[in-house]
Amino acid sequence: MSSSLSLMEHASQLMPGGVSSPVRAFKVVGGVPPFIASASGCTMTDVDGNTYIDYIGSWGPMILGHAHPDITAALQDAVRNGTSFGASSPLEAELAQEIVDRVPSVEMVRFVNSGTEATMSAIRLARAATKRDVIIKFAGGYHGHADAFLIQAGSGVATFGAPDSPGVTKGAAQDTRVARFNDLDSVRAIFDQDKGNVAAVIVEPVPGNMGVLRFDDDFLPGLRSLCDEHGTLLVFDEVMTGFRVHRGCGESLFEITPDLSTFGKVIGGGLPVGAYGGRADLMRMISPSGPVYQAGTLSGNPLAMTAGLATLRRLDDEVYNLLETQSAKLQAGLENALRNASVTGIVQRVGSMLTLFFHDGPVRNFEDAKRADHDVFSRFFTGMLSRGIHLPPSGYEAWFVSAAHDDVAIEKTVSAAREVLKEM
Repeated sequence: MSSSLSLMEHASQLMPGGVSSPVRAFKVVGGVPPFIASASGCTMTDVDGNTYIDYIGSWGPMILGHAHPDITAALQDAVRNGTSFGASSPLEAELAQEIVDRVPSVEMVRFVNSGTEATMSAIRLARAATKRDVIIKFAGGYHGHADAFLIQAGSGVATFGAPDSPGVTKGAAQDTRVARFNDLDSVRAIFDQDKGNVAAVIVEPVPGNMGVLRFDDDFLPGLRSLCDEHGTLLVFDEVMTGFRVHRGCGESLFEITPDLSTFGKVIGGGLPVGAYGGRADLMRMISPSGPVYQAGTLSGNPLAMTAGLATLRRLDDEVYNLLETQSAKLQAGLENALRNASVTGIVQRVGSMLTLFFHDGPVRNFEDAKRADHDVFSRFFTGMLSRGIHLPPSGYEAWFVSAAHDDVAIEKTVSAAREVLKEM
């Protein structure tokens, strides 16, 4: 019996499904999930000694690669000074300054401990600022597991075939409306239906939790115009895209200015973190400056702030150019492999995020993503894993390329994909 199998059996007696997050259980792709013992650069090694080229990257934060020496050295120094104070530290203001300097729309920031905390707090603020109740999200858009967002959500919810979650009350869900990606008419219809009562529209500038989608050219500008017309706040969920797709996040890539933004992943360098920010007049409504209450015991803890600072300070134009170059090579290699395969697929990429959909054309919304052949993806995933390539274990997820994915790693990945696709 492998060590991973033994650990999975033991963990399953102690934790639901044996995991701390559902997609890790491999329920959709099948097989035994490898338990990871260590990671370095673009590779992970499991408890059985198998090494994999990794395209999960802790679901996005490891943009520089695992165990980057600058980040580990900074953390080693920081931990000697204490892991958490329950009081303010200079590091919080330093990381806040980095974010404000990079993101045009953000004038003030509040740190939290997860992306879910960031999005639920931003929506609370939007409702308070507008004195309205309704929020608009998009089918397949995943903004964390707060009750108001688990309505036609993507990511793990889609993977397990549950459009909603038991335990979410009608009261929690009644003020959430669901529109279609790349369909401004569906958004207009909700504005007309709930005239004068829409507090916020929340959207990822690059949807990644149903696989990577790219918006039509008029979609994000159209959302901005509709929000302006109706006095509604536009909230960009940049938990995944923030500082990954561009130095100034998705808003700079697409030149659209949101009212509020949420962040996570990269700004913690792999440690638990989240943040939300935006215009100063809105952010000053947050307690203790204003009446909107939100707090967190470990928010802004010195370890997460240290890792985030070390990461952002390394993310210069040279790194972003490298990420674009390596990601483009991976996309081109996969597309070439698909041309010689018996199955149909398409690679969709924005920056260092991409998804291989087994679909016969562009994937523009959640309905398209659901029509992709996820059984074929499961077979592809298993074949790649057996060849030492660890992909996200769901056809609804983004792959993440890091600055540590060199030409050797990309070529090994493409070669493995070519072999697996030829056998399908």
